[in-house]
Amino acid sequence: MDVNYYCEQCNYQLPQKRNIRAWLRAVAKDEGELEIGEINYIFCPSSLHRQMNIDFVGHDYFTDIITFDYSNLDEGFISGDIYIDYQTVADNAKIYKTTAAQEMLRVVVHGVLHLCGQGDKTPDSEAVMHQKEDKYLALFNSQFSSKK
Repeated sequence: MDVNYYCEQCNYQLPQKRNIRAWLRAVAKDEGELEIGEINYIFCPSSLHRQMNIDFVGHDYFTDIITFDYSNLDEGFISGDIYIDYQTVADNAKIYKTTAAQEMLRVVVHGVLHLCGQGDKTPDSEAVMHQKEDKYLALFNSQFSSKK
């Protein structure tokens, strides 16, 4: 299977798609010898993403990612649809004093970590999620980025 990239109601283009695919395979492998079934990243504007939050998650506010998990960890594969609000990601990059590209990578791997079973609903699990994001961002920047 594969990692696919789509845009809905926008024209956002994720750079380094091939490198990101390889990176995500390495993340899944490191997270438990998991294989990628099919992961669809769908980039969309804030208005659509917020409506999805209301309709599917019950949150009436902006977030950067919504993950629909179809994984079967018992069978060793991860799959899902991951909706990313590219506008909120760019806004968060300013807040966290990073680049939009690095923040997007953080959100991309965040979705895969959810598919691998990592939660973030408690302070402890959120801290673990952030540590893993940092670990895998460093891996991308050192081994997978074409901008080394």
